[in-house]
Amino acid sequence: MTAAGNALIEDDGPRNAQAIVVLGGDDFGTRILKAAQLAESGCAPLVLVSGPPKLMGYEADETIRYAVTKGYPASLFRPLHLNTDSTRSETRAIGAYLREHGIRKIVLVTSNFHTRRAAKLMRQVNPDINTGVIPAADPFFTPNTWWQSRNGARTFLYEWMKTIATDLGI
Repeated sequence: MTAAGNALIEDDGPRNAQAIVVLGGDDFGTRILKAAQLAESGCAPLVLVSGPPKLMGYEADETIRYAVTKGYPASLFRPLHLNTDSTRSETRAIGAYLREHGIRKIVLVTSNFHTRRAAKLMRQVNPDINTGVIPAADPFFTPNTWWQSRNGARTFLYEWMKTIATDLGI
């Protein structure tokens, strides 16, 4: 069970990059805080924050406001207002933005369970972008105990379904 949980996770470790990219879908702020910590440690000078539109604006803006309340400077972040509905479309839109701005080396930050699939899609859709990935902790998914909670099991099963669909090209 632990091996199946760990198989969802990729961790390339910190590396120097032109930008850190935070994928949308973070309801707990762990992704943006991990990215901010990496930026402050010298990994990259800029954090690009993705996120789709929500009821009161873009998720990216809300996430950045959260990081600022935790003491990180607003100048560290740049929102990416993307109208995407999947990781595949999000990585495509992010790649276009990166190329337009001459960014060719990134660190991708997303939830731990999402790293392997997200990195695979980013590299498939944007082979010209050097992509490393670093996981952010998720409050519901721990690879060593995911089966002990309903939320952990749901996260595990849902991500494996998406991973298989991605592998099939769906």
